[in-house]
Amino acid sequence: MKKIFLICLLPVFMILTVTGCKKSFQELTVNPNVPNAVPASLLFNGILNSMVDMPDGSDETYSQYYINNYDYYGNNRYDFGSGDNYYNALKNVVAMEDQAVKGGAKAVNPYSALGKFFRAYFFSKMSMEEGDIPMTQALQGLTNLTPAYDTQKTVMTQSLSWLESANADLTTLIASGDNTLAGDIYLSNSLTAWQKVVNAFRIRLLVQLSKKTADIDVVNQFATILGNPTKYPLMTSATDNLQYTFVSPTNYYPQTPDNFGQSGSRKNTSATYIGLLTSLKDPRVFVTAEPARYNVDNLKESPTAFSSFIGADPGLDLGVMYNNAGLQKYSFLNRKRYYSTYTGEPSIQIGYPELMFNIAEGINRGWATGNAEDYYIKGIQASFAFYSIPAGTGTFTAYFYRPGSTNVATLSNYDTYTINVNWATYYAQSSVKYTTGATGLTKILQQKYLALFRHSGLESYFTYRRTGIPTFTTGPGTGNGGRIATRFQYPQSERTSNADNYNKALASQYGGNDDINGVMYILK
Repeated sequence: MKKIFLICLLPVFMILTVTGCKKSFQELTVNPNVPNAVPASLLFNGILNSMVDMPDGSDETYSQYYINNYDYYGNNRYDFGSGDNYYNALKNVVAMEDQAVKGGAKAVNPYSALGKFFRAYFFSKMSMEEGDIPMTQALQGLTNLTPAYDTQKTVMTQSLSWLESANADLTTLIASGDNTLAGDIYLSNSLTAWQKVVNAFRIRLLVQLSKKTADIDVVNQFATILGNPTKYPLMTSATDNLQYTFVSPTNYYPQTPDNFGQSGSRKNTSATYIGLLTSLKDPRVFVTAEPARYNVDNLKESPTAFSSFIGADPGLDLGVMYNNAGLQKYSFLNRKRYYSTYTGEPSIQIGYPELMFNIAEGINRGWATGNAEDYYIKGIQASFAFYSIPAGTGTFTAYFYRPGSTNVATLSNYDTYTINVNWATYYAQSSVKYTTGATGLTKILQQKYLALFRHSGLESYFTYRRTGIPTFTTGPGTGNGGRIATRFQYPQSERTSNADNYNKALASQYGGNDDINGVMYILK
């Protein structure tokens, strides 16, 4: 009997043992050192970092500011590849909103309000680069792995709607004192400051839609925002900029004393940028660039003569440009400003000077009543102030790296020059002073281009693509058959994982080809 009991008991014991081992294994596979839920504030911080457009990248090349002369580092060709893919960042936006509610926040909270801004920012930017994109059916995870494409018109109108809603939510939250925002690397968790950014970005989008005023409610929205500053507060100075500040030793500016020897002469300024500055006798050239040493040392020109500052034609063959750069025939970036420290200058993502020029453009186009010249002047003077150039009568010091020096971080290695500035004289120039009509619009766009040097990513390229201002040059060095490409291709993931919808989007927009010279809806 005892033997039978043991035989019967054995299978039960084995089952319990196996079950117990299985449960223990599951428990052991959970890493207690890895969080299974991330606070909304940490997700918010990550999203802020993912939206940064850094200086010293291809955006500057495509905007013809700062170009390559050595093919190891890159070229100046408009052979565009894939555009930005922000879907992972957008997934984090969804997770951020969910975690805020799970953490006890109300349905309308700071994270949900800014989530609408991020949706508008990321979706519209991808669409600006590529055209139609998945939006309505995107971000559904396993529920829908092959989302259909929304038209660019739908993306833009929805983005404008999100921004309207974000502004309304922020007004409610500010009035009620409800601010649980944390982790803000830009604006110190200030909802008031974020509301100004939301509305400045909306003005940017409306201006980008200047060709679609008959199809999208651009004019009325622009006039409504400008006419009601209480409901739609806007930036009032550069202190409202959304800008990325570099910190040493954890987050260096792209150019530092450490990498000067590798990259300091492998790129040079572009004639598109430098030529516009010198034609306007603009003092900003003494801050952002240095004189071509060939002109100073061989031709004996003054280092503070505008004729001593020369940018390379972006269309030049790269070999020719490299040879000329070696002979010091071009202006390089100002070493003092951009290479002598580890923190450089803040990188403006959405800024006050741009807003002033965008408002001036809208008024110039007749979208709202107001004095376009006032905004135009504020934009120029804000840009001057960013470079510590007096907006009245005064002086500032220009620093030019002395040939033969070996350390860009040592101040004694720079020759210094006192630059006299007279705002009235500068503004009185016929090429600068504002006038109405098409001529005035050209001046607004030229000054906007100068103000966005090293800032706001592809914004200057988008403006050129939309308006043709300033004039971009092409040639053997820019490739693409002598054309400035008008769009980026779709990410490779769309071609492989969402092929049917990808091909439908190409057929409806670009004749079935992922054509970098295709003309998207907002440009027609």
